[in-house]
Parts: sequence; C-alpha cells; structure tokens
Amino acid sequence: MAPVAAAAAVANERPGTDTIDAVVDDAIARYQPPGLAVGVVVDGEVVYTRTHGERVAGAGEAIDRDTLFKIASNSKAMTAALLARLVDQGKLAWTDPVVEHLPDFRMHDDWVTREMQVRDLLIHNSGLGAGAGDLMLWPGPNRFTRADVIRGLRHLKPVYSFRSRYAYDNTLYIVAGEVAAAAGGAPYDTLVRRELFAPLGMDRCQIGEWRRDAVGNLAQPHAQGEGGVPVASGVDEDVIPDVPMMAAGGIRCSLDDMLRWTRMWLQPDSIGLDAEGRPWLSRAQREEVWRTHMPMPLTQRMREWDASHFSAYGYGWRLTDVDGTWKVSHTGTLSGMYSALTLLPELDVGFVVLINGDADELRTVLTQALVKRFTRPDAPELDVAHYAGLLERERASRPAAARDAALAQPRTAVTQDELASVTGRYRDPWFGEVALCGTGTTVEFRSAMSPRLQGTVMRSGQRLLVDWTDPGVDAEAWLDVSGSDGQATGLAMAKVDPEADFSYDYEDLDFQRIGDCPAP
Repeated sequence: MAPVAAAAAVANERPGTDTIDAVVDDAIARYQPPGLAVGVVVDGEVVYTRTHGERVAGAGEAIDRDTLFKIASNSKAMTAALLARLVDQGKLAWTDPVVEHLPDFRMHDDWVTREMQVRDLLIHNSGLGAGAGDLMLWPGPNRFTRADVIRGLRHLKPVYSFRSRYAYDNTLYIVAGEVAAAAGGAPYDTLVRRELFAPLGMDRCQIGEWRRDAVGNLAQPHAQGEGGVPVASGVDEDVIPDVPMMAAGGIRCSLDDMLRWTRMWLQPDSIGLDAEGRPWLSRAQREEVWRTHMPMPLTQRMREWDASHFSAYGYGWRLTDVDGTWKVSHTGTLSGMYSALTLLPELDVGFVVLINGDADELRTVLTQALVKRFTRPDAPELDVAHYAGLLERERASRPAAARDAALAQPRTAVTQDELASVTGRYRDPWFGEVALCGTGTTVEFRSAMSPRLQGTVMRSGQRLLVDWTDPGVDAEAWLDVSGSDGQATGLAMAKVDPEADFSYDYEDLDFQRIGDCPAP
C-alpha cells in the first residue's frame, strides 16, 4: 500500500480518549513524574488533555492546562518561524549572508564567516562539535550576554568541515535570534511577542524578562534526589531574566499554548489568520521550514521501532517517517524539564508532552506509545511497557561505561597542600575566568561567568574531578592539569560520564593560567 493510502487507512481507525488515557496512566504509574501535561490534537481539534502532579513536588499546587513549562529546544521552531515571517515580509532572505545583518559576526574560519547564510544558522551544519559553546548558555542563569555568546564563537574550533555533516548546536540559534532582531527592527523577545504569541493567541507564553509572581502558575524543574524522589532544582527567583539562550531554548508556554501552536501547523487556516484572511505563514514558507535541509543519522532504533527510511533536519524541526507516514517533531531538554511536540501531518494528528522532572525515558516511551496508537492501531502490544522494556534491554547491552569505573573509585577531597602547584586563576578565551582556590582545607573550582559551576575538587583513583555543589548540575567533570617544572600552566576538562548531555561541553575548554589565587 502506498504511504498516502496507508495514512488514509490508519486515519479511519482513530483511538478513543479511553485508549489515550490508558497510555498516559501507564506512563505515570511507571515513571511517577513530579508533574506532567499531555495534549492530543486530531483533525484540528483538541480531543484529549491530561494534567498530573504538582508544580513543585510536595507543595500542593496542581499542574493545569495554564501551567507554564520550559519548552527548551522546542523554542527553535518558534525562532525559525519568526525568521520565516520576516522572509514573508521581505525583510530578509534565507540565503542572506549572516554578516549582512550582523557585521561583527565571526566564526573561527574567515571563509566560513563570509559564507555562512541565515539558513545555515538553523540546520546544525556549521562544522562545530555537538553542543559547542553551550556552557555559555547553561546551567543558567549565568552572566553571559548575547554579545558574549556571539563573540565567543570565533574561539570555538570546528571539528568538521562546514556544511559536511549534522552536529546539533544551540549557539547559532542565538545568532539567528539576533539576525531576526536586526532584520525586524526590534529586540528578539519583542518580535516573538508581536509576530507569534499575539496573532496565534498564545497568551500564557513568556519570553524575555518577566516577573514570576505577576505571571504565576509556573512548573519548576526537578532533579532526582535520594531514592529517586524528585527534588526541586534551579527554582525561579522573582525576576526571570532575559537569558542569552532564549532563541535556542528559553521560551516557556502552557499546554493550551502549545496546543494552539500544534493546531496552527496542522491546519494553517484555523488559527492566526490576518484581517484579510491570510494564514500566519505563507504556504511557500511553511514548505521551506519543513523541507529536508540537512541529513541526520538514521538510527537502528528508528529503523526497528518505526520502520523509518530517512531522517533530516528542517528549520527548527526534525523530519522522518514512521510506519509509512510523515513525522515532524522536536524535543526540548533542560536540567529538570522535558518537552516533546510530535506532528503526523498526513494523519492530521499532533501530540504535546510537557514534564517538570528528569524524564528522558518517560518522554521517549510516552511519545512513542501515543504515536503508535495512531500509526499502528492494529498493534495494542506496542505500549508503554513494551518500549520501556526495549530501553532496558538497550541499557543492558551497552559496554560498561567509563563513568561506572569512575564511580567505583573511592573519592577524597583534595587538600590545598596537595594542589599547591595547581591552585590559581585560569582563563579560557570563550568561557572566561575560573578560580581553583582553597576554601578552608579543601580546593574549590569557581567560574566567574557561570556561578552554578562551583564545586569541590576530589581525587578519584589517579585523576581529579569536580563534584558540583548544585544538584541541578548533573554532569561531573574530570580536571586534567598540564605544565612543567612542577607548576601547572593549563587545565583541561572532560565529562566523567561520556554519555552525559553534550551541552556540558567541557572538552572544548582550554584554560591557561593567568595568576595566583587572591589573598584570603
């Protein structure tokens, strides 16, 4: 059966809300997230919503459809769509050189600087390694500005040739946001409110600087505490700052907002029409955003779980096929916050999942089980338990990670006397200054620009590592010293767990000693 015919046949077998509810029940029972919001759109209508849990675990404030979640990298599609609006308005072209809009923009290679176009900012083809420069964005909040991030790009060395392969990055989406600001004649956050939130009626979404208590009803991120009990981590202060990562992953929206966003993409004539009845985006730009712009790896899991034949990146969206129908999707991940938006355009179906906990597996399993209810209604066994079991088997089949060996080693805090030749101040050209200095009898690592990167230096076997104080910073770092004549002159870092989030791009740091620790 041809893909379109197969999609039409499946469309006639819509699952009922009780079937969807059973999937969500199973996911909640298995993973027990602190808070969850789920919505399903079919044929342009919201046919299912479900909210569960609390904004802060144990505080008694329930999640509802208006609760704001960090949507993380689902912000990228909004940044790309904003640029598409500006293309529709004749204010820029996808092939414009970036330096035409931002004359001070520089990459490490002068040729790449000259050749990089607006479209290149969105499709992860820059030649930088995955997550390069992300330590300027998180853990947040920090002291980096957008100008700092853009200035830092010139110091990040590529690991691949420009446009030769896919490697996910966030920093160039910051540049994309500033291109939009330059072309649109207003700050990025102002443009998003004016061009996106207002015409689409996404009234709860927040961007830029705003006050927590004035907006209210915010889900807070959670880390895994002792015994797997979720613990609130990185709780918002009264003023939510306009952080540099906004265009890559800093927008917050409610379930109802995300369902309006979903409906607009599935049925563009239903939401956001202007006074003359024109859709929010032209058909040409909608097609351009969802066009295959950069091939992505087709993983074994995608082939086995979904019978997928291709994988690619559009402008802010991942593109593939599942069980003979087209899938357009993205996920969002920040420490303690997970999101997923999945569209099956040929079936006119969309799913929104928002979670305020450490929930990578929950997001994967729940989204997969929901999709299968629509693409494989003949296979009820493809449920939450099935996919959770497959992930368990994947973990069991992996070789022992370097992290496991590190965790098996006893740890001891290093004294100032032991590190007398190492303590001092160091500087990296894009990350800035750090101090490795004594506090009492121990030695602490402190970043000047990223205050949450603070921790105690420990010895594990023959190596040094930094044990971060903040539980929300969930990737410990090896600390490797270089030097001569008994005196350290440089520091390098690496993830203790090689499979930790690539946004902890410690490996891109190259610290050189610049002086002694300040006097007590």
